[in-house]
Amino acid sequence: MSRVSVVRDVVREEADRIEVSTGRGRFRRRRSLEHSPQSESLTLGAIARAKTGDPDAIRYLYLRYADNVYGYVCSIVRDEHEAEDVTQQIFAKLLTSLPKYEPRVVPFSAWILRVAHNAAIDHVRARRAVPFAEVRSPEQADHDVSWERGHDLRAALETLPIEQRDVIVMRFILGLSPREIAERIGRSEDAVHGLQHRGRRALRAELTRLQSAPTALRAA
Repeated sequence: MSRVSVVRDVVREEADRIEVSTGRGRFRRRRSLEHSPQSESLTLGAIARAKTGDPDAIRYLYLRYADNVYGYVCSIVRDEHEAEDVTQQIFAKLLTSLPKYEPRVVPFSAWILRVAHNAAIDHVRARRAVPFAEVRSPEQADHDVSWERGHDLRAALETLPIEQRDVIVMRFILGLSPREIAERIGRSEDAVHGLQHRGRRALRAELTRLQSAPTALRAA
């Protein structure tokens, strides 16, 4: 059996072992990493295989490093649902970004966290450019906000599914906490966070489409 086949089989077996031992539910924040010579050698082998498009090698890198990337991204974006999205995007693009990695320059763990840092910062910058901040009810309308912006906001809200729209209104207009919203709509706080995240993302896209004037979106 060739060395390439041995590496491929070992990487696949290790990916299977990690998947069985950890499962793949929601991400977990993880800071520590094993740095034994054996694990480093396996990672280098997986990287070489992943650069050729080997799905088991890419799966191994994802299973081994995704929780570390997620924890790091979460510390920057401060939102678990958004951190999940960013983490997924990082690994979805791994096949195209991996050729830039040079093992002799920096360890893979440091390189992937640098990629995570850049992706998280880009996400935060994009989020701050989203139109939203001064959102109020019609009775509390700020006369400094243009009629066009208010019209765009109302139009954008109307495009959201009912539950997402209700959560967005209660969170950003009425100022209720996720727990208060959960009690009002009979859902869990996690469900409220998910609805808020998806609703805000859809609202952002619709407002951008409507070319509403950019102002910062307040973090939830």
